[in-house]
Amino acid sequence: MTSDADERTPLLINGSSSLSGDDAVPQLSARLKRTFKVHVEKRTLFAGFLITLSFSFTQVPIFYVFHLMECDVFYSNHPPYEGWGDRCSRNEIAAGTATQYSILGMGTTFCGTINLFVAGWMAKRFGPRAALMVQTFVPAIRVAAQILGVRAGGQAGIIIFQCTQLITVIGGPVGYILVANVIAGEVVEPLRRTAVFGMLQGCIMLGQGIGYLSGGMIGDTWGIRRPFEVAFYSFLISTLYVRFAIPYLAGESLSSGSKPNSKGLAELFSPLRVLSPQTVMLGSGVVQKHYGVLLLCAGVFLGVLATGYAPLLIQMYATADFEFQQGDNGLLMSGFAFMRAVFLIFLFPRIINTGRRWYLAKGRRATPPSLDAETQPCSRLATNPEELEVSIGSFAEEEPVRSTEVNEDEGTAFDLFFLRISLVADGVLTMCAAFATESWHIYLAAFLLPFASGSAPAAKGVMTEMCSASSRADALNALTLVENIARLSTQGLFGFVFAALAQIGKPHLTFFANAAIALVAATVLLLPRFPPKGSTVLGHDEDARNQVRER
Repeated sequence: MTSDADERTPLLINGSSSLSGDDAVPQLSARLKRTFKVHVEKRTLFAGFLITLSFSFTQVPIFYVFHLMECDVFYSNHPPYEGWGDRCSRNEIAAGTATQYSILGMGTTFCGTINLFVAGWMAKRFGPRAALMVQTFVPAIRVAAQILGVRAGGQAGIIIFQCTQLITVIGGPVGYILVANVIAGEVVEPLRRTAVFGMLQGCIMLGQGIGYLSGGMIGDTWGIRRPFEVAFYSFLISTLYVRFAIPYLAGESLSSGSKPNSKGLAELFSPLRVLSPQTVMLGSGVVQKHYGVLLLCAGVFLGVLATGYAPLLIQMYATADFEFQQGDNGLLMSGFAFMRAVFLIFLFPRIINTGRRWYLAKGRRATPPSLDAETQPCSRLATNPEELEVSIGSFAEEEPVRSTEVNEDEGTAFDLFFLRISLVADGVLTMCAAFATESWHIYLAAFLLPFASGSAPAAKGVMTEMCSASSRADALNALTLVENIARLSTQGLFGFVFAALAQIGKPHLTFFANAAIALVAATVLLLPRFPPKGSTVLGHDEDARNQVRER
């Protein structure tokens, strides 16, 4: 600007800005902030993909690293190898590798379960974004320690790898999925929660598929240590991305501004209270118990018990009956992950949206038109502060805006219907895999099974609608815990069933056992219902009793 400019001088001269370079910096900053405010849903989905990709880089190389380290341990106590072929191709080394890798897996599972509670507590105490940053930065420290294990090799390397799983208690592959789902449930409108849960799981599957393939190729091309180094830098990039791309959410917002009554360990394990019967108050003022969440979790447990073993079962069946090699199984599982990603990202949201519209239209045809809100009799007295009218003088002075309030449970009854149908379809498709007689039939089964993989995000959507807004984060935490316990149970149960049936030459019968449990799960899911329309979810146990006393 010239020195004689005043407030009447136009800011734009001949279409160009008259701001100086110093004034343009805040304008650029404001423009970037506006850019980051849009598409928060897509940024959350990409965060799930990027973090999963970081975790998946090392999944395939870890097993090969254990194979090499166990080989070093074996030859430290035996004469050097002489002959042709791979010196590590011995039954003793294979057995030792399986044992040490199983110990690693048990440590990961145990520490990951604890991490589930820690991540949920961090999200409520420090906010979801800070919790997600911890879940991505701490694994970078773990991978850095694993690089030292790769360098050490032998028994020392095995011990280092197994001890690094203790770091998973603070940040690991279970907690970040929980926090990512919590963020997705908070940043999108209620009617899109179920669809976004599915898209987030699809992005996670896409990250797994790409990570499995690229991790193995990086190790084969540039050495076994390179995938761990790539994972380390990828975790750091993910941490920075979460910091700048994910919006800040206060921890108090996860409980609707109410501070938790429990302290210490009681607060840490508060998600377990969600599994207890709910207390709801009907429109007439009657207080009663509601068992929808408990029955839903029981059905989800049986559903994961039936379907969680299917990917590993297909690999084992293909190896036993069709002589699939490691490369064949890698291609099979990568295709399975990519198909699940395509279904959950592109098809699942459309199915949910279309199904909800159909379900609402069906309900309107079956229900006569109701009276207007002004002519309906009052069902109960207004007792909540937010239900009472406020005097005009107490309103804040602000510009009037158009109300965008939506009905949270509009059409969400279809989610529960879809959950039941999805488990039935999963059982039928799993059973069809038992009739495979050619190797391409196995690939066809891996192509079709992902089309029945929408039960997990549908269950999350139903769970968040059954619970009050103040317990939504704990509800997702409890459901994730139930799924993890079911995955552990299915590995033990169907591992034993497959081994028993393989001894009599009929391993394909395991698919029928899977299908039977899936049908049982669908039957159990016929029992849960949403709280009655017009009722208020008070909470669980002591908190609910306190609310009843206050009322």
